[in-house]
Amino acid sequence: MAGIQQLNDALSNKIAAGEVVERPASIVKELIENAIDAKAKDILVEIEEGGLRSIRIVDDGIGIEKDELETAFLRHATSKIKTDRDLFSIRTLGFRGEALPSIASVSNVNIQSSTGEDGKELQLAGGEITSSKPAHARRGTTIEVTDLFYNTPARLKYLKTVLTESGHVSDVLNRMALAYPDIRFHYVSDGKTMLQTAGNNDLLQVIAQVYGRQTAAQMVAVEGDSLDYHVSGFVAKPELTRAGRQYMSIYINGRYIRNYKLANAIQQGFHTLLPIGRFPVAILKLEMDPVLIDVNVHPAKLEVRLSKEDELAEVIRTSIKKVFAQQTLIPEPSKQAKQKKDETEQLAFTLSYQQEEQAPAERNTVAEAQPLPLKQKEDRVSSWKQEEEPPQPVHEIKEEDAEPRSDFELAPVQQESVTAEPIKQAQDEVEAQSDLTKMPPLYPVGQMHGTYIVAQNENGMYLVDQHAAQERIKYEYFHKKLGEPIAATQTLLVPMTLEFTTSEAQLINESLAKFEAIGLFLEDFGKNTFVVRAHPTWFPKGDEEETIKEMIEQLLSNRKLSVQALREEASILMSCKAAIKANRHLRHDEIFQLLETLRRCQEPYTCPHGRPIVIHFSTYELEKMFKRVM
Repeated sequence: MAGIQQLNDALSNKIAAGEVVERPASIVKELIENAIDAKAKDILVEIEEGGLRSIRIVDDGIGIEKDELETAFLRHATSKIKTDRDLFSIRTLGFRGEALPSIASVSNVNIQSSTGEDGKELQLAGGEITSSKPAHARRGTTIEVTDLFYNTPARLKYLKTVLTESGHVSDVLNRMALAYPDIRFHYVSDGKTMLQTAGNNDLLQVIAQVYGRQTAAQMVAVEGDSLDYHVSGFVAKPELTRAGRQYMSIYINGRYIRNYKLANAIQQGFHTLLPIGRFPVAILKLEMDPVLIDVNVHPAKLEVRLSKEDELAEVIRTSIKKVFAQQTLIPEPSKQAKQKKDETEQLAFTLSYQQEEQAPAERNTVAEAQPLPLKQKEDRVSSWKQEEEPPQPVHEIKEEDAEPRSDFELAPVQQESVTAEPIKQAQDEVEAQSDLTKMPPLYPVGQMHGTYIVAQNENGMYLVDQHAAQERIKYEYFHKKLGEPIAATQTLLVPMTLEFTTSEAQLINESLAKFEAIGLFLEDFGKNTFVVRAHPTWFPKGDEEETIKEMIEQLLSNRKLSVQALREEASILMSCKAAIKANRHLRHDEIFQLLETLRRCQEPYTCPHGRPIVIHFSTYELEKMFKRVM
C-alpha cells in the first residue's frame, strides 16, 4: 500500500477543476461573476466553436492590482472574504478562490488587468506562468481562455457538439442578463451577435431580448414583502406556458439558484390556472439578509440552504396569486400575420361638408363605403343587435347554499309571455353587478355541437366550454365546503382492509395519532395490514381507498400530512365527475344560468385542470374576418 502524501498544486487544481469547470459554459459563468463582483457595467463575451477553441471576456470593472495578479491564480486566493465570520454574510457571487486556478490548470490563459494606472499581462499554460509583462492602462480586465481541456483528454471526450456547448453558454448569458439588467452584456459566438442588452435597468426590455417581444408582452409584474424577504420580478399570463421548468428563473441576492420548493411555490401561485403538465415563465428576484442563506453547499453554487424556506415559499405563492386575482385572463385567438392586401377602389371621397346635402340613399352608400372608427363600429354593432335580435328571456339567479345539481337540472320554465320591461330590468341588474365580478355580462346566443356555448355582449363574441365552466363552478363550491374544518366522520358498516409494505406499515404505526386528528381511524390488523373503521365525510365517494393511499404517499415523501393538498385533489376529482359533460344540449335558460353562475366565481377563466373556459373574439376582429374593415 502506497504511503500517504500531499498532492502537488497542479494535480489538486486539476481535481478541483473537475467540480468547477464542467464545460465552457462553467468558465463563462465564473469569469462573468468575477466581472460583476468587480463592479463592471459593460461586459463583452466572445467565444469560438462553442468555447472549445477560445473564450474571451472583457469588462470595465475595477481591475486587479499588478502586484496581486499572480496571487489571483493561487488556489483559495480571494479578495471576497477575510475571516470565517464572512462565510455567514456573503454578498458577492464568488468567494472560494478556486475559479481562476482551476480554469488555468486545464487550459491556456492570457489575462490583462489594470486599475487605471499601471497594468500587467500574464500568460499561463496548464496552471504555470509562462510570461509576465506590463500592459496598457485601460481600466478593467481582459481574459482569454484557449485550448480548453488540452491536458485532460478524458474530460474533452465527453463534451457535446459545438452547437450544444454554444447553447449552454447562451443559457448562462441569458440568466446573467436577467439577473443584472443594469449591466450591458454583449455576447458574440463565432462572429455573430447572440445577445446585446442596453444596461438601462429595464428588466422587461431584457426579457424581450432573451425570450422575444411576444413573451414580454404577456408578462405581468410581481412584488411582495415580508419581514425578512422582498420578492419582485415578472411572471407570464397563464395562457403562455412551457413544457419544462427551465423557464422559471429564481435569483437570490443576484445569484441564480435551483430550488424545488421555491419553484413549486411559483406553480402553486398559479393554482388552477395552469394546464396539467405545463409550467409557467417566471423571473423572480428575491432579496434577503445574507445571514439567512448559506451558499457554500454546492461547487457550482447553484444550490443554497435557506433559514426560513417555508416562509419565503409562502411569500412567493401569495404574491403571484394576488397579481392574477386582479387580472382579466380571457384569452383571445392569436392574431394572424398581416398579409398584403389587394388595392381596393375608393367608392366615395369628399373634401367638404356637402355630404349633409346629399339624398338619404346617397348618404347611406357613402356611410357603407367608408371605414368607421372602432368606437363607432361597436355602437353600430350594438344598434344592429338591438334592432335585429329579439330580446331573450332573462331569469333571476338565486344563490343557494345547497350543492349544485350534478346533472345541471333547473326548474321547469314557465311558458308565459315575457314583456320587455322585466327583461330590461333583469339585464340592468346583471350589468349593475358586473363591477363586482371578473367577467363581463354574457348573453347567450346558442350552443355548438352540444359542447360550446356561443355568447355575446357589446365587446364581441365569446365561446364557452360548458364542461369546463361547470367544473370551475363545482370546484369552488367543493373547495369551500371541504376547506372548512369538518370533524364529522363516517363509520363504515363493513371495515376496509388495506395492505402495505413493511416500511409503510412502520410509518403508519408511528403516525396513527396524525390520522386520528383528521378523522381517519386505522387499526393494526397484523402482518402489515390495517383496518379502516371510520374516515372523514369529505372523502370522495368511491375513492376512499385511493385517498387513504395518497395520505400514506405524502407521509413517505414529505414526512408530513397535508390535509389541504388532499382536499384540493378531492375537490378537483368531485367537480370533474359532477360537471355537465360534452354533447349535452341545454335550454336557453340553462345556458344563461350557467354563464351567470360562472361570473360569480373567484377565478372564472380556467377549469381546475388549467384549461381555458372562455375565448373572446372582439367585434373588430370579427369585422376584419368578414372584410368589413380593410
